[in-house]
Amino acid sequence: MNKQKAFTLIELMITVAIVGILASIAIPSYQDSVMKSRRADAKGALLSLANTMERNFTTTNSYVGVTPTNTDYYTITITATASSYTLSAAPVGAQANNSCGTLTLTQTGVKCPSDNLTCASHTAGCW
Repeated sequence: MNKQKAFTLIELMITVAIVGILASIAIPSYQDSVMKSRRADAKGALLSLANTMERNFTTTNSYVGVTPTNTDYYTITITATASSYTLSAAPVGAQANNSCGTLTLTQTGVKCPSDNLTCASHTAGCW
């Protein structure tokens, strides 16, 4: 009599359950990591733009006249006067449900994860 080697249905069900449990842990962790890296890209763009704003101020004595460059997942806007500016990076697309929301940076270095510029205690994890 020939004996066949194969998996039983129970062994297959256990394997599928283990893979499902691992996937339910790994996928959200991966998505969180991707959101953090996209947020880091936006923060780098804001800091680079702040450097550009300061360079513009040293040459023209005004913050007005600098144009922002958007990233793939954030729309960057500038609100500038001759003596002050506020840079904002609003999440779009896949990044729109980011818990930090809009990242904001001012000429005084105040960094906020939202449009509320009195949020210095709420920046943990966002900046």
